[in-house]
Amino acid sequence: MRVRRVVGGLILGLILGSVVASTGNDAAIRAVGWLQPIGQLWVNAIRMTVVPLVVSLLFVSVARDADRRLGRMGVVTVILFVVVLLFSAVLALLLTPSLMRDMKLTPAAAEALRASATTSGQHAAALHTPLPGFAAWLTSLVPVNAVGAAAEGAMLPLIVFTLLVALAARTIDARLRQPLLDVFAGVAAVMTRLVEWIIAVAPIGIFALIAPAASRAGVTLAGAVAYYVVAISAVLLLFALLLYPIASIGGRIPLPRFLRAVLPAQAVALSSSSSLASLPALVEGGMALDLPAPVTGFVLPLSVSAFKAAAPITWMVGTLFLARLYGVTLGGGALVMIALTGAALSLTIPGVPQGAQLMLAPMLVTYGIPPEGIALLIAADTIPDLMGTMANVTADLAVSAVVGALVPGDDTPAVVADSWSESASSADA
Repeated sequence: MRVRRVVGGLILGLILGSVVASTGNDAAIRAVGWLQPIGQLWVNAIRMTVVPLVVSLLFVSVARDADRRLGRMGVVTVILFVVVLLFSAVLALLLTPSLMRDMKLTPAAAEALRASATTSGQHAAALHTPLPGFAAWLTSLVPVNAVGAAAEGAMLPLIVFTLLVALAARTIDARLRQPLLDVFAGVAAVMTRLVEWIIAVAPIGIFALIAPAASRAGVTLAGAVAYYVVAISAVLLLFALLLYPIASIGGRIPLPRFLRAVLPAQAVALSSSSSLASLPALVEGGMALDLPAPVTGFVLPLSVSAFKAAAPITWMVGTLFLARLYGVTLGGGALVMIALTGAALSLTIPGVPQGAQLMLAPMLVTYGIPPEGIALLIAADTIPDLMGTMANVTADLAVSAVVGALVPGDDTPAVVADSWSESASSADA
């Protein structure tokens, strides 16, 4: 039902805006423009939740496991996570720029869209600010003022600070650490509920943003959105297919056998848009591959809850689509930064609907892209979200297969955890 309402808001906004644009009536265009403050309020509501949500989730996930029980399997799993995320980022870097260049959009339409966005002069000035060198970027990772980094939306320095604080919390007495965990867990729960409320009114916010934009750009916007859906779905599908030989070679598993094992989980992912809901099918797939019980009992639950392999692709395609749409030029350094940031923040994507898109807001502002564009990504997210979830669960089983081959384990049968299925939420990217 939520998906239908969101898509309905997009379609109604496109229809109204296109009809008004076809009339050429300035008064009608100005009247539709009165909707834009409503949409801007919705975007601001999204942006205000990102920092507290990411910080609280990251702190809890790092600080709570103080018993160091992960051992060699945990180290190998994390290394493989990083390798697959970098592979995803490289694939996005290689394919996305050329795909977005092929998107048909007239300069006049891009200018009209940019004029319709309520971006401040400070954000627009970012277009003309040279990118920092490597040394400046490296030193910026440790923020002088963590509160200032949060206020400016500088996510990577904020993530570094949060990680350091969480790691320090692991070393203190458990009686002192537990109150901190309770506070941050409470903040995470509250922010998650707040995001659910914001997403519930997404159809209104999206309609209020799209209608004025379409009234200036006309039917060009509808064609661009359709192009985006096809482009990102194609890249995600290719990524998932390339994971098959990785699992087969790294896990020493015949390719047809891995294909049969992962297919049920992919079917659940494509029908539920939830990696968590796919966990029972993934565990059964791991059992079909004769993976050790520690792999199916530890690596797979960790993967579906924290590993979003498709995130760098989602961020890259989404950012370049909006940059092309609003006439913003991004250099090679910016593209590398987007890909690496997507990989780094993929482990902190909140478990809420459109979590990856919500976290894009600070990145968009950094490069002078109007954050109002998030509404387009969310509205057009139905098919890409399904494809992204399918790619994520494929990566989950592929990584588990390689871990099973690299780390010796016993042959104790694994048990499918029904509780994971019950707690599944429709959040992926």
